[in-house]
Amino acid sequence: MSKNLKSIVLIAGIVILAYGVYTLIQPETQVSVGDVDLIKAQDNTGSYITIVIGIAAIAFSSFFGKK
Repeated sequence: MSKNLKSIVLIAGIVILAYGVYTLIQPETQVSVGDVDLIKAQDNTGSYITIVIGIAAIAFSSFFGKK
């Protein structure tokens, strides 16, 4: 793997991982109407998948780029 491609995959992995963590910890949607609070439960499945893809990209760029 060329050095440029390795750097691009590493940077993309870091960005994807950061985005996954951000979507995981952002606050849940909450709607208040008078005294009634309607809370929509947050589904974190997409965040977990994004985090795993980011970690895989970082691992791919660091382990498989060595020769």
